[in-house]
Amino acid sequence: MTRVSISEARRRLPQLVRQVKQDRGSVVQITVRDEVVAELRAALPEPEPGAAARALLELMKKLPKRRGPRRNISGHVKEYLYGRKA
Repeated sequence: MTRVSISEARRRLPQLVRQVKQDRGSVVQITVRDEVVAELRAALPEPEPGAAARALLELMKKLPKRRGPRRNISGHVKEYLYGRKA
């Protein structure tokens, strides 16, 4: 982890960007009066389209199947909140 002042970061920005790009795990901390105010790090790769949906479908396959009769939950909530209809 590298620490640089903001004025030094302005002067060396292209070099710092190259450093972060080459070593994906490196982090450059930018300081103002010895207080860290920002970090420069490599961007995360873009996930492929549909990856989250596929992961959810795989998770659903691993979950146990529903047991017992299907219940109208919203009807019970409405009844609880507003009472039975006359």
